[in-house]
Amino acid sequence: MKAPTAPRPRAGQTVLLVDDSRVQRRILRALVAKWGYSVLEAASGAEALEICADSAVDFIISDWMMPGMNGIEFCKRFRASKRASYGYFILLTSKSETGEIVNGLEVGADDFLTKPVNSSELRARLKSGERVLRMEQELHEKNKLIGAALDELQGLYDTIDRDLIQARKIQESLVPDRFFEFGPTTVSMLMKPCGHVGGDLVGAFSPGPNRLAFYNIDVSGHGITSALMTARLAGYLSGKFLEQNIAVEKRFSRFFALLQPNHVARVLNERLLSDTGVEEYFTMVYGIADLTTGHLRMVQAGHPHPMVQRADGSVEFIGAGGVPVGLVSGAEYQCFDVTLSVGDRILICSDGFTEAECDDGQMLEEEGLEQLLCDCGDSAASEVLDDMFWRLTQRRTTAPLNDDVSAVLLEYGGPEVR
Repeated sequence: MKAPTAPRPRAGQTVLLVDDSRVQRRILRALVAKWGYSVLEAASGAEALEICADSAVDFIISDWMMPGMNGIEFCKRFRASKRASYGYFILLTSKSETGEIVNGLEVGADDFLTKPVNSSELRARLKSGERVLRMEQELHEKNKLIGAALDELQGLYDTIDRDLIQARKIQESLVPDRFFEFGPTTVSMLMKPCGHVGGDLVGAFSPGPNRLAFYNIDVSGHGITSALMTARLAGYLSGKFLEQNIAVEKRFSRFFALLQPNHVARVLNERLLSDTGVEEYFTMVYGIADLTTGHLRMVQAGHPHPMVQRADGSVEFIGAGGVPVGLVSGAEYQCFDVTLSVGDRILICSDGFTEAECDDGQMLEEEGLEQLLCDCGDSAASEVLDDMFWRLTQRRTTAPLNDDVSAVLLEYGGPEVR
């Protein structure tokens, strides 16, 4: 009859026996070696710590009472050491007091065996430890995968972050100048995205003396898609390339004339709706001004009402409402008119101002916007909008603004003299 083969040692399953009694170590060694474990021995806690520092130990079976460093102190120092993997710690004791067992658990022991050791009970404890170590290894491998995935995601985030920073610079270049002087008349602009890039756009251009166009646009949503839309709209309303500007018309091959605001709104609406797959729309106030007379003609498409502040300090909100651009095919837009006298101002802004939630939980709304403008009455024309924005942030100190904020302020000073 063929003799039974000895159990094959289990890869990576090493047991360290720690006991000052050589006899006790031999008894335990005979048991665990028979079950296929690799065995190391130490006669003291200090010797065992040296072995653990040099060898990968999966199980430790340590006596509680030993001269010098006892099992509790050894366990505590073992747990404090830096290890790449978990070690399952079993304390051998003749103690049965609950307080002592609790003390052992608190310092990091996983299990206990009472001396003299029962072989079946010891094997059951080792089997239980194997399950713990197997789960720990699986968790370790999953954590490595998660760590690698997080590193990859961080790399992608860093790339996107760099791209967004560059995109913000590009978007800022769409409005390189925030303050214009047309003789004694000034136009100042503000654009503050709530993220890296935003969906608001402001602008002004002049095709000739005493003729001026200005606008404030708020594209639906936030982020990259909205920012791409603003870049496209900036091209449609470019003051540098009037040949491509849809808001002007060349006359007699010599000069450009400003088209009516409602015509501009209709053209933009048709172009946006003709693009398959584009779901964005935008609100807008677009106006043209005759600086010789102070007459303004404007169109409002779903945007907050413009505010006129007269030289005497009185305020009125104007506008004809209208649907946003890019929502309704064939939408009609109505113009409205206002005439400014020297010293009068007109402010158009996005709902990032009027719908900003203040610390008291209330929105700023038109009354708050009026107060902001009145509070900035002593500021220089070029500083009014920045001052208003700062005052808005002081009303919302608990959190950053959650929408893009933009505005255009025209202060009429009379006609240009060239």
